[in-house]
Amino acid sequence: MASYYYLISSLPMLKTDGTIPMSFEEFLEQCKSNVSAATYQSLCDLESPTNGHPMLKEWSRFMNALVEEATFQRKLKLGKPASPPDNRESEIANTVAAALAAKNPLISEQILLDLEFRKVDSMLGLHSFDEYFLFAYAIKLKLLERQTVFKQEDGSNEFRALFNGVKNQILSM
Repeated sequence: MASYYYLISSLPMLKTDGTIPMSFEEFLEQCKSNVSAATYQSLCDLESPTNGHPMLKEWSRFMNALVEEATFQRKLKLGKPASPPDNRESEIANTVAAALAAKNPLISEQILLDLEFRKVDSMLGLHSFDEYFLFAYAIKLKLLERQTVFKQEDGSNEFRALFNGVKNQILSM
């Protein structure tokens, strides 16, 4: 565990409104020689449903609750019948409502990203120099990597292409 002190203190801070300082692969490369083989394998298999680390189990439960709440609220917004998720959490429900109300999809994603970062931080608690911190860092890094694929210009171009395709189909009828 002593090697975690140097590794963790050398990692750049991750913020929801900042740029991503490294890729997940670069993070894994830094971890490779500084953590046990089992911890390294768990980090590599971060998104595997069979990964048994307690933090990842809690993260999976949170993400399932977030998806269930988003599905519920989207159905309601579309006027479809829906049952509320079991054990609804007000923070998740309020955040999803705010994200769905946002006019810009990028703002919606940012709202959800902020919630996810807060959840990771609350799960981390007082763990500062152990594998919990590494798992929290890995989760945040994965979230930020996902965020980098959202590019407003690309999204607008894709929307225009899809809209024009639908328009052409309607006109050809």
